[in-house]
Amino acid sequence: MLRNAMHLATLGLRQTRVTNTSPRLLLILQNNPRNAENLQVARDYAKGKDKKKEKGGKGKPGKVEINEQQLREILNLDGLNNQMQKSVAQMREDFVKHLSLRSTSGAIDTLRIKVDGQEHELQELAQISRKNPKTIIVNMIGFPQTIPDVLKAIEKSGMNLNPQQDGTTLFIPIPKVTKEHRENLSKNAKALFVKYRDAIRGVQNEHIRKLKKQPELGKDDAFAAQAQVTAIADRFISEADKLLASKQKELLGD
Repeated sequence: MLRNAMHLATLGLRQTRVTNTSPRLLLILQNNPRNAENLQVARDYAKGKDKKKEKGGKGKPGKVEINEQQLREILNLDGLNNQMQKSVAQMREDFVKHLSLRSTSGAIDTLRIKVDGQEHELQELAQISRKNPKTIIVNMIGFPQTIPDVLKAIEKSGMNLNPQQDGTTLFIPIPKVTKEHRENLSKNAKALFVKYRDAIRGVQNEHIRKLKKQPELGKDDAFAAQAQVTAIADRFISEADKLLASKQKELLGD
């Protein structure tokens, strides 16, 4: 091993991983300035590895402690928590209403329809009934001008419904519970999760921007507060992720 190291030094090749150097090899390397430079590179490399170990290893950030008292002094912590919790609660509600294996008229009743910038429940715009166990009838005679908005909302609801229009009446066949139907519902659950995850990140980024605009905050305090806001968002996203996993397991029958 010593002979190989001496041979490499003679050739002038850079040794970047020599961490434990014997006195004899050290003398050989130091007799040549170029080799001495290589030795310094090896020492720097070794120091760098030691520092990484001290930090707990690459890709393993330490746990961020939430100091609520500190955060309340510089931001609206209750508002932040409420906004993020609202996203999780809305996702849970959407899972229950729109991602059941058997679509029901009750889920259709409360489907939110956006008309002229305002939201209404479908039951406010139409008469909803069941023709038979496999078909839902939506009578739009009271507000026929909103039919395009209703069709659009049904399409985006994630319920995997395909309404058929006949004048001012919509006939909505309830799909059979097939493997494909289960998989589609599972994909829709993931899409809803992404929607509300992004909403939580939006709240996080909004509060971080506000922190950056507070000149009285020291650099270290601002950095610590930002890390805590991110940790709070991660906690809510983790909760939403668990809801998604549970819902997908239910839908796929695992």
